Amino acid sequence: MSQQEIPKDWFEFMQKAWNPMSFPLPGMMTPTVDVEEIRKKIAELKAVETWLIMNTGFVQMTIKTLEMQVSALESLRAAGEAANKMTPPAQDGK
Repeated sequence: MSQQEIPKDWFEFMQKAWNPMSFPLPGMMTPTVDVEEIRKKIAELKAVETWLIMNTGFVQMTIKTLEMQVSALESLRAAGEAANKMTPPAQDGK
């Protein structure tokens, strides 16, 4: 089993994954016929896909958490307003 090389700089990794011209191409515009190069590109794109799916999950979880926070605050505000309407005003003792 070969050790997978992990890039030290994620920005560089993402740039290489999204910019196909950053990878050396034989003959510049001819498609590569090296199976190992294609497999390497597939593995890199799968890593990017996994990273994007994970981040999409985090964004969705953050949105749901904020929606729950808004609902809770609206419920507390409504309960406070209802309690104020039901409580008679304080008499000054006159």
